[in-house]
Amino acid sequence: MTKDYLVFSSAHFITFTGHRCEPLHGHNYRAGIVLEGALEPESWYVLNFSVVKQMMKRLCDAIDHKVLLPLQNPKLQITEHGDSVHVAYEHTPRYIFPKIDCALLPIPNTTVEMLAQYLAKQALTEIHRMGSAHLNMLELEVEENFGQSAVYREVMNGEL
Repeated sequence: MTKDYLVFSSAHFITFTGHRCEPLHGHNYRAGIVLEGALEPESWYVLNFSVVKQMMKRLCDAIDHKVLLPLQNPKLQITEHGDSVHVAYEHTPRYIFPKIDCALLPIPNTTVEMLAQYLAKQALTEIHRMGSAHLNMLELEVEENFGQSAVYREVMNGEL
């Protein structure tokens, strides 16, 4: 499922192998989700499209218009100081952002691969909370530019 409103515009930078850190920049990301599983016995669908669309919109909105910061990156030191977030690259100060403008993510880098995995895990948590136990597979794609995307896929045993 993809919809024109399953998007988020966010700033980020990634660290590369060696001693490189790219400059801060932004993308207009797009997300899509595929769910596979047994049909619900009373409704004859895997999961209600309306519910999935609302969930995905919430997940995208949570990181929309934010600076995406990876908390598990060993090259970055990210610390909160009052209402601000300080970011150092290999112990050299680099940025200070208002905390309200940041999304502090439990990932090692803000690549599309890691964003796809992060959003997939968030979606699985929400689906589990809804009580759906009929999924066999969840696939989540994040596109940062036309033709430049990553897909994370998680296969389950029919239960969450």
